[in-house]
Amino acid sequence: MSSAKKLINDPNDVETEFIDGLMETYPSLQYLDGYPSVKVVFRADVYPGPPYDKVAVISGGGSGHEPAHAGFVGEGMLTAAICGDVFASPTVDAILAGIRTVTGPMGCLLIIKNYTGDRLNFGLAAEQAKSEGYKVESVIVEDDCSIPPPLEMAGRRGLAGTILVHKVAGAAADAGLSLADVAAEARYASENVGTMGVALKACTLPGRIFTDRFGPTKMEVGLGIHGEPGAHVTDIQPVEAVVSELLNQILSKETNYLPISRGERVVLMVNGLGGTPLMELMIAAGKAVPQLMVEHGLAVDRVYTGSFMTSLDMEGLSISIMRADRSILQRLDAETKAPYWPVGVSGNRLPAKIPVPIPRSRSAKIVEPQSQPLKLTEQGQLLEQVIVAAATALIQLKDTLNEWDSKVGDGDCGSTMYKGATAVLGDIKNYPLNDAAETVGEIGSTIGKSMGGTSGIIYSILCKAACAQLKTSSHSVITSKHWAKALAAAIEAVSKYGGAKVGYRTLLDALIPALSSLEERLNSGDDPATAFFTSSQAALDGAESTKKMRAKKNGE
Repeated sequence: MSSAKKLINDPNDVETEFIDGLMETYPSLQYLDGYPSVKVVFRADVYPGPPYDKVAVISGGGSGHEPAHAGFVGEGMLTAAICGDVFASPTVDAILAGIRTVTGPMGCLLIIKNYTGDRLNFGLAAEQAKSEGYKVESVIVEDDCSIPPPLEMAGRRGLAGTILVHKVAGAAADAGLSLADVAAEARYASENVGTMGVALKACTLPGRIFTDRFGPTKMEVGLGIHGEPGAHVTDIQPVEAVVSELLNQILSKETNYLPISRGERVVLMVNGLGGTPLMELMIAAGKAVPQLMVEHGLAVDRVYTGSFMTSLDMEGLSISIMRADRSILQRLDAETKAPYWPVGVSGNRLPAKIPVPIPRSRSAKIVEPQSQPLKLTEQGQLLEQVIVAAATALIQLKDTLNEWDSKVGDGDCGSTMYKGATAVLGDIKNYPLNDAAETVGEIGSTIGKSMGGTSGIIYSILCKAACAQLKTSSHSVITSKHWAKALAAAIEAVSKYGGAKVGYRTLLDALIPALSSLEERLNSGDDPATAFFTSSQAALDGAESTKKMRAKKNGE
């Protein structure tokens, strides 16, 4: 075991240095001069100046949950956030300082997560503020759905659903409601949200030794945001099964933590716990919506996906479900300038999005599917023979090319070429072989669809550029010089978009000498067959020269 790698300085300064960075990033935020014991972030337009004329909404807790809570300070959401040390409640003095800074004659609402330290410290600060003449109300958020009622001696924990409560309360306050009404809306929101989490790997506190208590094949369901043990440990499951378990627990009729019945409308929040890629969160969201609709009979009005309340670098996610009546949707959709509230989610969500058909090419010639002519011209027959010969040669070279590529790359060149060549042989029945330009273009389309990675794109560009050049010819028969011009255009396009030149150890080191030789022989009046044969030898010599070169381009 060893200390986890972290991009930090002193582990004891991570909270204050996080706030420093936040201040540099967002001009709309300000902070109090009270490091290290007082770490308060608040709206820069509220203080100093005339007393704030709306209800102040204040929340906070231990650090390590970023962007919560300071990232949700802004017009239309939190007025101030009180930050404690990592996973530790802020001090009473810090909370009092925040209350005194932003609370005007309308009073303030404290939104508190249901943890003993938070309840005690925010509670004592509230009583002290009241004794100083401030109007203070409190709402406790306990949205955890992981602990069965008989075991919830300390109550349900406050989790990511708290962020939705922040938004509802902040919007209500921004609308000018009284303290009692803002508190009532926040309380209603907190009573109608449930959250359940799962983790694949525990978090690592700055400067501490990492201990993987789960192991490589296990996950923990129902754990809190401080890494405290969950409801149970189980084998890792596909995300669809994980989402199903979390939703079933949140909407359980046994616990009835979230009394929502079939036919009602809900809001979904998929929250990353700090170490989960957005790709995985979106996959979970994509599975959660149909499950809510089909299995639970609920309409999903809004989906919020991202990292809202994390647990340092914990790998995992939580799902929150909130009742979506008209008043809550109005508050969630209200404009806010809080930096980390997601934009672009407001407004009615379509029940189902039908994929939009892919637009057809503007080229009138290829609006309809291509097909091979019933009778091939001499040029068409020759073109067919050349295509079949080249594709067959590539297929036979599969293992050899893979072997060569394994010495300098990832060993898949032969397999990639094999896919392209096989696809070309399969599609040749659809190529308009009497039209050389269109045929080359269709080969490029086949390659683009069948070959992966950089190679597929490069050869597709090569064919498309050659096609465009061949189309400039007014002659029905394509001559050897036309083909040479097409090769020149193809090389120019590959160099332009790929960024390679002679000496970069790419296919251009073979193609450019081949083009030079071909043009020279044709201009000298050589027979076209001889000219092309000579150019192929130049290509081989160019390829051989790359043995001593150092690669200057990379690919995927």
